[in-house]
This record gives sequence, structure tokens and C-alpha cells, in this order.
Amino acid sequence: MPVAQLLASDERGCRHLIGTLLGLLHTVEDSSALDLFVEVLVRLVVELKSEQYLRCILDESQKELCKMTTMRGSLPTFTLLGKLADAIPGFPDVVVAEHSNLVDHLLMGLMYPNEGIKAAVCYLYGKLYSSPFATERLSAHFEERLCGLFLNTLGRAQAKELQINCLGLLKELLKSDHFVSILMNNSNKEEESETRDFLEGENPLPLVLKKLLLTRDEMLQAASSHCVAAVLVHSPSRYAPAFIHADIPEFLFECLSSNSEILIWSVYCCLLLLTEERLFFSKCHTVYGIETLVRSLRDVLRLNNVELHKQGLLLFTEILKRQPVEIKLFTNRGVCIEAIGVLMETVNCPVLEVVMEAVRAVAAFLRKDHLSSPPVPYEELQKLLEAVLKRCSDLSPLQSSNRHAGDLFSVSQSHPANRNLSRVPQRQGQLLLNTLESFRSACRLAVEFQSDPMAQENAFTAPNSKSKDTLCNFSEFLLRICDSLCIPMVMNYLERAVSPSMMEVFISALNSLFTVVPHMRNKFSKKLASCSFIRLTLELKARFCSVQSNPALNQACSSFLCSLCLSLYSASQKERTSSQEEREMSELLQKGLPQLNYTIAESLLLLAEPPEPFSLDQSLFSHQHCFILLLYFAYTLEDRFVPEVELFLAIRNFLLSAQDLGDCPPPYVLRATLYLLAVCQDKGKALDLRSLCTIRRILDSLPDLSLVYVHCPLLLKFFLCYPELMGRFGHQVLQLWFSWEDYKQTKAEEAGFGASDPLNNTNPLLPILKSNSSILLILLDLVCSSTVEVAQKVLMTLRTFLERNEDVLVCDLLRSQFLQILQQLLVESSSASLQANRNLPVLLSLVFLVQLRSKGVRELDSTDFKLLHQVSNLCGKCRPRDADLLQPSLNFLYCSLHQTTPCSQQRAVAVLLSNVSLLELLQKVLECTWSWSPPSEPAYLSPEDALLCSGWLLVASLLLYQHRYNTEVHQTLSVDLREVLNAVIFRKKKPILLLVSIMQFLRTVLRQNFSSSLLVIVGRNTAQGAMQPQASPQDAALHPLATQQVFSLVVSLQNLLVHVQLQKDLLLSQAVVACLETLVEYLYVKNQDVALHVASQPWHRFLLFTLLNGGQKSFLQPEVLRLMTLFLRYQSSNIISQKEISQILQEAAETNLTELPEATSCALHLFLCQVQSSHCQVELVQSGTIQTLLEHLLGQRSTCVEHQDIVCLGSVAVSLSHIGD
Repeated sequence: MPVAQLLASDERGCRHLIGTLLGLLHTVEDSSALDLFVEVLVRLVVELKSEQYLRCILDESQKELCKMTTMRGSLPTFTLLGKLADAIPGFPDVVVAEHSNLVDHLLMGLMYPNEGIKAAVCYLYGKLYSSPFATERLSAHFEERLCGLFLNTLGRAQAKELQINCLGLLKELLKSDHFVSILMNNSNKEEESETRDFLEGENPLPLVLKKLLLTRDEMLQAASSHCVAAVLVHSPSRYAPAFIHADIPEFLFECLSSNSEILIWSVYCCLLLLTEERLFFSKCHTVYGIETLVRSLRDVLRLNNVELHKQGLLLFTEILKRQPVEIKLFTNRGVCIEAIGVLMETVNCPVLEVVMEAVRAVAAFLRKDHLSSPPVPYEELQKLLEAVLKRCSDLSPLQSSNRHAGDLFSVSQSHPANRNLSRVPQRQGQLLLNTLESFRSACRLAVEFQSDPMAQENAFTAPNSKSKDTLCNFSEFLLRICDSLCIPMVMNYLERAVSPSMMEVFISALNSLFTVVPHMRNKFSKKLASCSFIRLTLELKARFCSVQSNPALNQACSSFLCSLCLSLYSASQKERTSSQEEREMSELLQKGLPQLNYTIAESLLLLAEPPEPFSLDQSLFSHQHCFILLLYFAYTLEDRFVPEVELFLAIRNFLLSAQDLGDCPPPYVLRATLYLLAVCQDKGKALDLRSLCTIRRILDSLPDLSLVYVHCPLLLKFFLCYPELMGRFGHQVLQLWFSWEDYKQTKAEEAGFGASDPLNNTNPLLPILKSNSSILLILLDLVCSSTVEVAQKVLMTLRTFLERNEDVLVCDLLRSQFLQILQQLLVESSSASLQANRNLPVLLSLVFLVQLRSKGVRELDSTDFKLLHQVSNLCGKCRPRDADLLQPSLNFLYCSLHQTTPCSQQRAVAVLLSNVSLLELLQKVLECTWSWSPPSEPAYLSPEDALLCSGWLLVASLLLYQHRYNTEVHQTLSVDLREVLNAVIFRKKKPILLLVSIMQFLRTVLRQNFSSSLLVIVGRNTAQGAMQPQASPQDAALHPLATQQVFSLVVSLQNLLVHVQLQKDLLLSQAVVACLETLVEYLYVKNQDVALHVASQPWHRFLLFTLLNGGQKSFLQPEVLRLMTLFLRYQSSNIISQKEISQILQEAAETNLTELPEATSCALHLFLCQVQSSHCQVELVQSGTIQTLLEHLLGQRSTCVEHQDIVCLGSVAVSLSHIGD
């Protein structure tokens, strides 16, 4: 600048110019000229960079001010000084140090009634107090003279310039704690009377700032709120009450409706400081302002100001956290819903810092007193919490693998890259921590609402409608979201680091879930235990809680383990849960778990450690028992985190140590101990005699073995594999095993013993039985001495064992035991007591099963005959309605007749026919056939029908063998022939098997020409003597049958064959064809004309075509071949022609005979023999074919495998050879 350079060399000229310009300041009135003079002076001093010119201006200004009699013309001077203070950094220090008199003139200017002068003075004061040196020098000046005058000026300021400059000065003053104290405690007693009205309050500054907040000027409002914050930041507890009493918070909340980001930021900061004072809440300012705050947060989210978002959420969080419980924050449900919406929006914000603050706000929001206004918005809360967890999951790294909790924890410890938490992004860890806090708050909320009837469900739900907005649904949601999101996120984090604070929150949240959903507690606890959470929690305690560190984490882990164990105990012992035992276990766990902070290896060593002699300290026992319980519950859910060999030895040593001390662990600890021994026994060595004696002595001291029983196959095997234990406890253990075992059967399976129960496919008792058949004796004793339910389960087990283990020779042993039991029962019991004995049917069923196991023909021994005698005597003591006793008994008698040699058969028939009571019972059973009403198409054979089937089959067998062996008869049976014929002719919805049984009886009496010393036929055509018309010659020849009955019977049998074709019932087809064969044979003997007429009916050919047009469309069907044989035998050429015979021979020649069923092979053999013997006109080639086929069939019969002859259909034993003969 040329002028400045010129003046720099001319000091005198420069001083003259400065003096001239200063003189013009006080003579010229044009404001623009004055501004120009001030600017020139400032630029001159700045450019010359000489303090002497500054001092010159200060000296001249001071002289000018001293000369003034009034402050009216002082404005240019004060303006110049203010501009110099702006331009020259050291100006305040020079003024205070060398021209302190100027400060006195500033006071006079502040008192002058001109707001322009006051504004200039305040501006200059602000510059002076911005310097630390000047502030110190002017401290007394402010305290003694300026404070009251300044507050008065600020309070009465009308011009915006003055207001702004005052606030600027106030801002500088509020940086000093000393000045803040003076301002907030100034009483202004020495001020002029005109100011006392305004300053009569003890703390006028809050009132002044309140006045500025009432203006509509957002700049002043922002500055005012900023000053409030500047005061509070020094000591909220000291200064906040004054502002609160002045209702400042109310007006701050009102300011939040502004669009100014600066104002909103200032208000947020100010309110955040006020939240530290309880009076802020007790005066209900938050209740008044919460709606405004929520709407402000909603509007702020539309602005691109992350810091403002964070500050608003921080304020909201603090209000939610600090709001007293007794003062409800959300009095309007609509505001609460709106707040949830705002939180949802902030949670989904793309900025991580905002999301973190939002999640903290959610955690604070989930409080009962915030949400207790009915109806509780459960659905909105679910959406909010789900959004929080999903947002956290989205911001977390992808899970690298699926590991159990214990495995993840081990990885986080061992991997070198995971040992330092700082290596994991801290913000992600903090977000996860905040998220877990939110989830824990939600769980706590659900628990608290359980005691509030109004919060159970939506009280405003319409009648007869079901609301989803219920506490139950919310609680179940918490459990689901924990399983699907919360637990996986924490497990994922554990792969990289372990944070004690985070795990404390996580474990305590899991612990609260046991109470949140009581009806799903068992399922939840099993899943946690199976996922290694017991191991995880133990390792957390060992790593972070030793030496009394992290007490919060230790308490959370201990409470969680206690709740988990008690829940698992309740789930596993639901049928015998003892409240006393549960209470004792709870006390043990609560006392011992907080001190159980050892590693797994240390805890194993602790198990075998004996206590000090004569020590009264029970802590060692407590630790041992707690660790055993934890291992037990972990092992029951397949979390075997301790090697079985090491655990087996540790448990064995624990028992030996306890026995040496004479100590018997509580039953629940002993139960866990035995279970762990049983689980680990396959991996360890067998127990020695000392250990077995120890276990036996401990168990002998118990009043009941059920106190320590665990329903587990391995425990069953443990007791049964050691003779020392089986001999003493085998009976009790097996009794308990069957009492607890759940064997389910359908009714069809219960009725028939031929098919094994699916649950028995993996019955663990079966291999044990095979290796030690002496256990069978215990099982037989259980059948007689136990409840019916247990006896039924034993029967099912024995049945499966007998079916699958044909190589095990136990039938003789079983038969002898059965005989002893039956003899004892029959001797000691009357008929009534036998019928009331519910175990006896089960025993008889087992007797029959043993008999059924004999697939071939065998000679009966003395035991068999004694059994036959006892069972027949037992039948004689029963009534027909005792189907449960009679059914297995009649099955046994029927099998005994059909599964033995002719010699034994003859003796067996004699035994049965000598039992009059048995025959009387059979008479009653047969009569019941006509008196019992038939069921309407039963899906399975009813017990009554099954008994009738067995009765008819047994009677038919007795008739057959009595006739064959001419056995002496002591009691006859009588049967109404008309009823028998009508049963076959009309059927009346009788079950198929009953029809087969009656036809088998009819075949037998037909073969015997209705002549048997055992049977009396009633209902003959001549029974009514003179009342009947004279019988025709044909009827007389067919006596006791009538011709019409014969024709009706033939038609019925033909219809049954068609029914067979539709139903594919092989047994019925065999019975029908056999009955037809026997009937024609009987007719042929009685009247050949009638027999040939029946055999040559054209309907038979149509019947054959019907059978051939069925599913197989083949002549090689048993019923077709037997019918062909029948028609050949009686030369019915109109039924079967040479063409059909050729077709049969051709088809048989082209068929692999070895693949034919046995019934078809037999029928084909009979047909071929009949063709040869009937002298049919066959070609020479066909004769050779017949001979070849017969040779193959005979060879095949000699090499065929012997098949089971006795089968069970429903619950009825049927001999296939008896029916198909």
C-alpha cells in the first residue's frame, strides 16, 4: 500500500492523520462517513503494525470520553474500539493493562439509555472477556460493578443488535465457572431502584433467557438455549433447578417445532443436560414435551444431518432411561405408537452411528411403565425388535460355520487372531451389545407383564374374535427370534472375540426366557443344553470369573445354569417331580455355582478329591455335586464335553471317596452319578468288585430304587450286565423300565401277535435278553406281579424276542414257568378272582406265543399235557364274555391239537374231551353266535367275534380228531343245523373269518355224514313230526339236509367266490372251495343225481369266467384249479372242456413251477392227478406234459421249506392246513 508505506516513514504525519480522523469521528454526523473513518483508522493501525499508534488512538479516545459530559456522542469511539478489538489480537490485554480507565467509561455507556451505544459497549466487553488475561484482570470489575448492570441491560434489551451482543458477552462470561456462579447467584441488592423490580428474583439469568426463548427469532432462541447449556455444563445438579423452576424446559420443547437445525441442536444439548436433574422429571416436563420430541425426531430424520440424528436419539434415550417409574411418560397411546415408528425408521438408517443410538433408545423404550397403557402394542413391538435384530445381523459379518456354543468358544480362545477384542471392529461389537440390551429389555418386559392382568391380551378385541396382539404371542415371538437371530449372531461374534459385558447381557437374556414362555421352557432348555450352552457357560466362568472378577457375568452365568438345570430336571422327571427334591437342588445350585469357576480339567480333579479329615467345610461337596449335576444334564442331551474314560474314572473315585467317608450323596446327585457311569461304561473298564460293592451298599441305603432311576437303555444295561447288581436290583430296575417305557400299538396290532410293534424294533432289552436268558425269569415274574400296563409291555417285549431269536432255546424254560404260575393261580383263586385278575390274560397270551413259536410238528411232553390240562380247566371256569381270558386259551388249545404228532394228538383230544366244563363252555360260545348282534362292518375283528371264530375252529378240530381216533366222549355238543346253514347262506354282515370258521365246522360234519358221538344236530326237517308235510324222496335221501337248502347253499358259495375275487381273500377262497368240494362229495354219497346236477349247473361255467376275468387272468389260481378238479371229478363236461384243459396244461408248462405259491402248487397237483384218473381224451404229448409236471411238483414238494402252519388273523389262531385241506 503506497500510502501506508509513506506514512510509516513519517511518524509525525501519521500521528497528525490519526488525530484528524479521530476528530472527524466526533464532528461528522453522516453514518456512512463515520464508518469510512473507522475503517481507515483500523486499516492504518493494522498496516503500520506499531503499538504506538494503537496507544495513540487509545489515549485520544480516553481523552475524548473524559471530555464528554454525556455519552450521547460516544458511539463512534466505542465502535472504533470494537473494530480494533476485532482486528488486533492483543487489543484486550493492552486496554486492560494500560488504559483501565476506558473500562469505567464502558460502564457509563452501558447505563446510557441508548441501545446503539449499549450494543457497542457489550460488543467491546465481549471482546475484552474473550482474553484470559483480560478476564482475570476484570474479574473483580464484573463481580462488583458489571454483573447486575449487564443482566439489567440484557433483560430490557429491545434492539436485536443489543440482544445479540449481550448474548455474545454472556457466552464469553459463561466459559468461566466463577462468572457462572456470580451470574446464577447475583441478588443485585445494590442496584438502582429502577432495576429492582426486574431483578427481584434470586436468579434473574434464567428469567432473562426465558424471555429470549419466548421471541419468535430462531437466532435468539438458539443463542439463548446455547447459553442455558453453557451454564448447565458447569454443574447440572447445581444450576438446573433454577432453570426448571423458571419453566425453561417447557419453552425448550416448544422450540423443537422449528426447522432450524442450529436451534434444534442447541435445544437437544440443553435438554440432555437437564435430564441429569431429577426435578426435570418430577415437574413433568418430559410428559409435556415427549410428543414434541417424538415429532421432532421424525422430522429431523428427513434432514441430512447425522450428528443431529444422534443427538436427538441420545436425548430420547436419556429421557426413557431416567423417567421415574411412578410418572407415566406416554399418557397417549398414539404417541407411543408414533415413537415406535420413529425408532423403526432410525433402526433402518444406513448410518451405523445412528443405528447404534437407535438401538440404545429401543432398549430404554422397552420398559413396562412406558408401555403399560392398555392395549399394549405387542405387534408393533415385535416388528421393532425384529427390525433391531435383523439390522444387527445385516451389519455383522457372515457366519463362517455351524458350530455348537462350546466349539465356538474354544475357537475364540485358541486362535491367535482372536485373542484381542480390539481387532474386531469395536462399533460392531458395541452394536451387538446394544442389540442384546434391547432383547433383554424385551424379555424383562414380557416377564413383568405376566403379573398384569390388563396386559395379557388386547382388552378391546371384539367378542368371539381372536387377537394376535397378545402377551402369549409376543412371548413366543421372543423365543423364536432368539433362536433364529439372537443366538446365531452371538455365536458368530464368539468366533472372533469374547466380551464379558456382552456375554453377561446375553446369558441374562437367555435366563429370562425360561420365565417368558413357561409352556415352552422344557423344549427351550433341551435345545440350549444340546447346543453345548452348559459347556460354554462353564468356560466363561472359568475364563472371566476366577479370582472374584466380573461378578455380574458370574452371577448371570450361575443363575442361567441353575434355571437350565431345574428346567431340564422338571422335563426329565415330570412323572415323579418332587417339590422337596427340586427345592434342595435349587438351593445347592444357587449356593455352589457362583464358586464353581474352574476349568473342566480342574473340576474333574475336584471330583476325586477327598475332603480334609474332620473338616466342617461343605464347599467341596457342594462343588462336586454341582459339577456332577451339570455333567448329567449335558450328557442327557448328548453334549459330552468330557472324555468318557476320564469321566468314568472320576465318578468311580467320587463314589469310593463318599463311601469311605460314610457319606451318601442326595438321591438326585446319586441319580446323576449312576447315569454318568452307565453312559461311560462302554468306553471304560468294567467296574471292580470294590466299586460294585460300594454302589450296592449305597443303593441298599435308599428306601426306594426309583429315587435314583433314570429311564435310559444304558442304565438298564448297566444294572443287568453286572451279576452283583442284577441279582439284587434286577427286578426293581426292570419294573421301573417297563413302567416308564412308552409302547404304543394300534388296535389291529394289539389284536394280532404276528406283527411286531415298530417301537420294539430298537428295543434295547432284546440284545440283553439274548446274552442272558435268565432275565426271562424276572420278566415272567413281572407278568404276574405287576400292573396290567407293565405286564402288557413285558408281553410285547417277550413276543418280539421270541419272534426274532429262534436260535435261543427258551421255550422249555418258559413252559415250565407258565405251568407253575397257572397251577398256583388255579389252586389259590376262585372263578371270580380269576376273572378279575387282569394279568392272567397277558400270561395266557404269552403261553400261546410260546406255543406259536413251534413252527413244525413236535411230540408233546408231560409239561405240555399239564399245561393243556390247566388251560382247559381255566377255560371251564370262565364265562363266554371273558374274552380276554378265553381268546389266548382257545388259541393255545387249538394250536396244541394242530402242531403235534398223531400220537400226541390222540392224547390231547382225550384230555380236552374229558373236561366237561370246557365242553359246556364251548356249547355256550357256539350259542352266542346266534344271540350276539353283529357289528356294523368293523374295521377289525371285535373281541366277541374273535372268540366265536376260535370256538367254531376248536369244535371243528375236536369233531375231526374225535372221529379220527374214536375218542371217548363225556359230554356232547348240540348245534342247530338251520342256524349254521343260514349263517352261510345269508351271512348277515358276519366277519369273513367267522364265516370261514363256520364253514370249516360245516365241512367237518358233512364229511362225517352228520354222524358224530360228540355232536347232536338239532333243527332237522323231521323235528316237528306230524306238523311237517311228508318229505320228498330227494329230501329223504339228503337227510338231514333239504334239497332247497342244498341249492341255496351252493348259490351262496358261488356268490362268496365272486366276493373273494373282489376282496382278494385267499383264506376265504380256500374255505369256500373246500366247502363246495365237501358238499358235492356228500351229495354224491347220498344222491348221485342231485350231486351231478349241482356239479353241472351252467352257472359254474359263468363263475369260472368271472374268476378268470379278474386281476390275474390266469388259470393258475388255487380256487380256479380246485374248481376245475371238482368238475372233472364229477364229469361236468358242460363246465370244463378239452380246450380249457389244454390251456391249463400249456400255461403250466410255460410257468416256472418253483415260483408258484404253495396253495397253487397243491391245487395244480390235484388237477393233474384228476386229469390222469378221469381218462380224459388228451393227446400223447399232453400226457407226457402231465407226467413231467407231476414229477416236478413232487420233487419241489420234497425240497420245499417248511412254512408256518399256524397264523394269527386278528387275535385268532388259524391252521392253514386245517382250512385248506
